[in-house]
Amino acid sequence: MVLPGARARGWAAAARAAQRRRRVEGAGGSPSPEPAGRRAALYVHWPYCEKRCSYCNFNKYIPRGVEEAAMQKCLVTEAQTLLRLSGVQRVESVFFGGGTPSLASPHTVAAVLEAVAQTAHLPADSEVTLEANPTSTPGSRLAEFGAAGVNRLSIGLQSLDNTELRLLGRTHSARDALRTLAEARRLFPGRVSVDFMLGLPAQQVGPWLGQLQELLHHCDDHLSLYQLSLERGTALFAQVQQGALPAPDPELAAEMYQRGRAVLREAGFRQYEVSNFARNGALSTHNWTYWQCGQYLGIGPGAHGRFMPQGAGSHTREARIQTLEPDNWMKEVMMFGHGTRKRVPLGRLELLEEVLALGLRTDVGITHQHWQQFEPQLTLCDVFGANKEVQELLKQGLLQLDHRGLRCSWEGLAVLDSLLLTLLPQLQEAWQQRTPSPVPGG
Repeated sequence: MVLPGARARGWAAAARAAQRRRRVEGAGGSPSPEPAGRRAALYVHWPYCEKRCSYCNFNKYIPRGVEEAAMQKCLVTEAQTLLRLSGVQRVESVFFGGGTPSLASPHTVAAVLEAVAQTAHLPADSEVTLEANPTSTPGSRLAEFGAAGVNRLSIGLQSLDNTELRLLGRTHSARDALRTLAEARRLFPGRVSVDFMLGLPAQQVGPWLGQLQELLHHCDDHLSLYQLSLERGTALFAQVQQGALPAPDPELAAEMYQRGRAVLREAGFRQYEVSNFARNGALSTHNWTYWQCGQYLGIGPGAHGRFMPQGAGSHTREARIQTLEPDNWMKEVMMFGHGTRKRVPLGRLELLEEVLALGLRTDVGITHQHWQQFEPQLTLCDVFGANKEVQELLKQGLLQLDHRGLRCSWEGLAVLDSLLLTLLPQLQEAWQQRTPSPVPGG
């Protein structure tokens, strides 16, 4: 007789053993035998924070108290329901985001992973990432998350300047950040990512580059550079609107980005995506699923997903959004097994637009083989090969279209948004002019 949870606890032990092997061998994951429609990544949203940062408009809440047992039960239930509904048989990565999921109990993380392992195949070497803030993750707690099955951390460091951290509403100091980063690297060597921001009000290029150089003495093998986006409804947006703070200078932000990515390239980092840099092969496999338009299930309040509900007999990919407010979401999960608030079927053109816009964010771009998985008849050369505007971008060295596929050059990655202003309309025009498929339903 197998006791409930025994298989999953066996998975957690196997996952820790696989993590130890990776440290020794530097081995990656094995190729998946499952077809694409049966594989997915899983995103888990923890909606609670200690404090709302001045720039943040994510779906997060500052609670007086959290009924974690109820939240844990609902996360487990929704994960099981959506896995069955999707027909997914293999979960290739799990990402705990938020909010501040490092405020959750490691037992909650373990319970979700156990539920996934019992409902689908969760390989022992799957990437399991937890977002963490420096102040909410003392070393002992990080170790407990590791024991629960987490094998990668994403740390919201944001800045190494205490004045900037206060401006952003962060609750940690630069010293806290470096201490947490050092402890994280000790526990998860080669598996720690940091977020670093640029383009803040009154921020200057030289001091920011100095911070980046300092960070290179302490960081691991993955770093994300994010430009501040002033979002309506945030405290920082209001301060700028009222004149209490100067508006960020877009030209200075562009210079920071260009010089920052050059510094990281010199330090051995590969810019494998517009905002993400890795060395020693430490790419985020979970985020790679997004950029490759793979399936992903989103569970938790406000989580987003993209999958084909094959378990319900559907053959159309859907965009799904879960109910935003945690209490309402929990009520729906207890009633229906999941809290999906919105379902939007994606047409073939919509899906191709996502393949184009997301795939070009990566340095690999869109290979011919990858494009054919989504559109077997209209090739990349059919769509873009004869267009004069696209030809001009190729001549300028911003784009490359060859036997490998379509991709941005290193210079082109920095101006992707402007390139898409040409590429997306051309895709739409080519789609309208295509020869109707003789295949039924084509």
